[in-house]
Amino acid sequence: MDPVYFDNSATTPIRPEVVEAMANVLKNEFGNPSSSHSYGRSSKSLVENSRKEIAAHFNAHPGEIIFTSGGTEADNLAMRSSVKDLGVRHIITSRIEHHAILHTADSLASEFDIKLSFVNLEDNGVIDLKNLEDLIQENEKTLVSLMHVNNEVGNLLDLKKAADICKKKNALFHSDCVQSVGHFHIDVQDIPIDFFAASAHKFHGPKGVGFSFIRKSSGLKPLIIGGEQERGLRAGTECVHNIVGLAESLKYAYENMDSDKAHIEGLKFHFIHRLKAEIPGVKFNGCSADRELGTYTLVNVCLPVPEDKAAMFLFQLDLKGIACSKGSACQSGSDKGSHVLAEILSDADLNKPSIRFSFGIFNTKKEVDYVVGILKELISVEA
Repeated sequence: MDPVYFDNSATTPIRPEVVEAMANVLKNEFGNPSSSHSYGRSSKSLVENSRKEIAAHFNAHPGEIIFTSGGTEADNLAMRSSVKDLGVRHIITSRIEHHAILHTADSLASEFDIKLSFVNLEDNGVIDLKNLEDLIQENEKTLVSLMHVNNEVGNLLDLKKAADICKKKNALFHSDCVQSVGHFHIDVQDIPIDFFAASAHKFHGPKGVGFSFIRKSSGLKPLIIGGEQERGLRAGTECVHNIVGLAESLKYAYENMDSDKAHIEGLKFHFIHRLKAEIPGVKFNGCSADRELGTYTLVNVCLPVPEDKAAMFLFQLDLKGIACSKGSACQSGSDKGSHVLAEILSDADLNKPSIRFSFGIFNTKKEVDYVVGILKELISVEA
């Protein structure tokens, strides 16, 4: 069996059509978009056409799309400027956010002496929206930051409900949508969100490029200072081939969303069904096995393996040619456990291996069956 890549929530392989579009730009469109001659104007046209295409997917104005190096920068741009330039004195988030949010919030609380609150979690890590409403005090400038899809357990936030609460209470609302853009529709005319972040490599595009949606007239100011690129909100020469790759990959993601979702969701629930049938005692973390409350792209599995055997389990899967994640890929190489699972699992389950399997357009049912067989084999040896 060829190696199996079940780590699409960490990054996705680039679509061949996107590689071709990017290669064409690299070969033929090398002008600096800020230059006034024909080479520069041609590159500038590619950047602006990409911006228009991307904005259309979200029913946004092109000027509300600001290109960044990825999701982390986009998160930092919205959060840091909200505090530094918009006068936010209270940040509300959750303890199961991506570290791009949690560490930034901690840094801002320390640096600017602002209040930091964490919304309560219901069973399985579901955000308690009633508690969110209670936490927002209308007499203080507040920023709420809650991710649309959790990168570890796949919990799906009702983005409109959260945004409506924030609008009602006069709070700014930001969402890390890195795991949802390209997989779910977001209409910013229907959802009163102020800012959200996206990253191309999560929907079969290139690494090193993403964007921040910034609501018009928000008053946000740049994180990176220098030239006047990106409407003055992000200095630095634009990476034209990456921006074209971002636009192309997003185009294919939304054009093929229905068929891609059916394929990926089919793989996921075939995987869940086979695991339940073949491995007694298997559990599914968060809402990752729930069709309504979780994303269709991943499942986080708690495996019935003795504590003393758990540490090497992921390594053994790797030796079998299976790529998956223990917690978030942004944590790999660290001896820290998952902060997300620590919030929602019992102590007993925390000592068992929990592995995230995430699926993409290039995966197959044959791969699912192979992985289930290997898991069953390894667990029977470890028992």
